[in-house]
Amino acid sequence: MRAFGWNMLLALLWVILSGNYSISNLVAGMLLSYLVLAYVARDKPMFANYFGKLPQIIRFILFFIWDLIKANARVAHDVLTPTHLMRPGVIAIPLDLKDDAGISLFANLITVTPGSLALDVSSDRKVLYVHMMYLDSEARQLAELKALEARVLDLLR
Repeated sequence: MRAFGWNMLLALLWVILSGNYSISNLVAGMLLSYLVLAYVARDKPMFANYFGKLPQIIRFILFFIWDLIKANARVAHDVLTPTHLMRPGVIAIPLDLKDDAGISLFANLITVTPGSLALDVSSDRKVLYVHMMYLDSEARQLAELKALEARVLDLLR
């Protein structure tokens, strides 16, 4: 994480020198310092993994926003129509994630998605229990959640 530290240090230096102490200026400083570091330290092995993460993070954010849009549309449709299409249920997801931060991130991503709620993690941290508002096909839901878990796992490597 030394590359992130350099990026943050340069961004804070940017904020101090510009005299504009706002979040938008800090974000601009982070992007500007990222570009400077990408150019200056492009041959340093310490920075190689760091520079590959930004496109990966952007792809993950776009993927998750699309998931949120689909989930919101499905819940809104069910609320606005006179018949309810809900088929609630609880499924158990075997976890490939091993660390607490990854499991917490995965569980929180599930919880902020409308129609799903992470309930509990087993005591051995191998299974996550999730309540689904629409459990049409357990195999399909499990596949979708495992795909999200794989993206989180890839993002945290």
